[in-house]
Amino acid sequence: MGSLKDELLKGIWHAFTALDLDHSGKVSKSQLKVLSHNLCTVLKVPHDPVALEEHFRDDDEGPVSNQGYMPYLNKFILEKVQDNFDKIEFNRMCWTLCVKKNLTKNPLFITEEDAFKIWVIFNFLSEDKYPLIIVPEEIEYLLKKLTEAMGVSWQQEQFENYKINFDDSKDGLSAWELIELVGNGQFSKGMDRQTVSMAINEVFNELILDVLKQGYMIKKGHRRKNWTERWFVLKPNIISYYVSEDLKDKKGDILLDENCCVESLPDKDGKKCLFLIKCFDKTFEISASDKKKKQEWIQAIHSTIHLLKLGSPPPHKEARQRRKELRKKLLAEQEELERQMKELQIANENKQQELEAVRKKLEEAASRAAEEEKKRLQTQVELQARFSTELEREKLIRQQMEEQVAQKSSELEQYLQRVRELEDMYLKLQEALEDERQARQDEETVRKLQARLLEEESSKRAELEKWHLEQQQAIQTTEAEKQELENQRVIKEQALQEALEQLQQLELERKQALEQYEGVKKKLEMAAKMTKSWKDKVAHHEGLIRLIEPGSKNAHLITNWGPAAFTQAELEERQKSWKEKKTTE
Repeated sequence: MGSLKDELLKGIWHAFTALDLDHSGKVSKSQLKVLSHNLCTVLKVPHDPVALEEHFRDDDEGPVSNQGYMPYLNKFILEKVQDNFDKIEFNRMCWTLCVKKNLTKNPLFITEEDAFKIWVIFNFLSEDKYPLIIVPEEIEYLLKKLTEAMGVSWQQEQFENYKINFDDSKDGLSAWELIELVGNGQFSKGMDRQTVSMAINEVFNELILDVLKQGYMIKKGHRRKNWTERWFVLKPNIISYYVSEDLKDKKGDILLDENCCVESLPDKDGKKCLFLIKCFDKTFEISASDKKKKQEWIQAIHSTIHLLKLGSPPPHKEARQRRKELRKKLLAEQEELERQMKELQIANENKQQELEAVRKKLEEAASRAAEEEKKRLQTQVELQARFSTELEREKLIRQQMEEQVAQKSSELEQYLQRVRELEDMYLKLQEALEDERQARQDEETVRKLQARLLEEESSKRAELEKWHLEQQQAIQTTEAEKQELENQRVIKEQALQEALEQLQQLELERKQALEQYEGVKKKLEMAAKMTKSWKDKVAHHEGLIRLIEPGSKNAHLITNWGPAAFTQAELEERQKSWKEKKTTE
């Protein structure tokens, strides 16, 4: 509501200033009544003539309210405005009141209708302060939009030259200066009147009427299912379609919200470049003229639905707000910088004043120091003369004092010599008494030590006698055990000797058995060779025959009792028995 109020105030300001003929800021009561009545009519607000008469009572100063027109305008008109009026009609009413007084008499390259649209665009882009102006940044933005709409490239260098020649005393242009700038064709050279008018109309539709996209497309009917060409106009929350682009015969609306969606459709029924708009209760099939237009419309509708989901304003309004905020921020930073510069300048001036004061103080101090130095030198001369006199007298007194000191020193030396002798005698006496006391203490200590040693000697002697008896008993016991161990050792040595003899005998027998085994092995090898030769001969002459094969090739055991007298298991058992017996011995 605050943004709508600000927009309405700009148009009303133009109308009010047009009625203020002598630029005094006051308008006659009859004119304000007419203006208020017209505003209530176009804004669809109930008109209250009683409140108007009460507010504009005549007084001694003339037929104008002492409180001004703004309190009445806010309370009885602007606060009651709803967003259900025709903004173009409102702007045209305000335009009608101010155009004759302010529009230049010079011939323009644009029509009055185009001038009206430029005036409305000015109100949209102008700053929110009065008198209304449009700053160079917004002028550049508008001229760029117009240039793009005319299909020509933007001449930045030309605009920079224009900014250089811009009046530095002004922060921007008024609405009528902007109309003259666009109307004189300075930035549209080479373009005909119709092209410029179409460009102004396109920018007006986008910025003022919130037309995001428009163009001809073919729509499928809901009842007759026939395909009809319509002029479509996309706005932030609605798509309207008309019979033609003059917008006189409206055929319907497609209400958009965050639940709507747009989808591409394949070609069918002889129609190409199809897409579908799904809403809450209806779906709309539409055919674009080519694939590029189809994609542009799908993207535009999708972006509009996305902005509805986010609750964001149209892109051009959001961009305008961002530009204003940026300018405010830059202005605040510039003001802050100026404030800091002023503070620095004031601080610098204060420092200069302080330095000047310090310089003066230093000069005064130097002057005082020179005078004090002069006085000090004079005083020094006087003191030096007085000091010389006192020094002579002091020398005389010092000589007398030295003689007295020498005499006193001699007497003091004799007295100190007697004191030292007495101190020496006292120290010697102290040493003698200390030696006597120490000797008595040593004597008592030695006596106590002798008594304690005698007592310890008697207890040690008794203990040694006890240990001697225990040692005698232990020796006797050890001798008996030693005799017994000696007997066991002799027995074990005899058993070991016998085992060694048996082992030597077994070793001898093993060697003999090995010799016999080697002989038998050689015989078996010779027999095997002969058998193999014989088998080859028989197989060669008589064919394959089955031979009697020899027995196991394992070596036979040879012992003292003959070959194979006992098995391998018995031999292992005997070896185990011998090892156990050897370990025991």
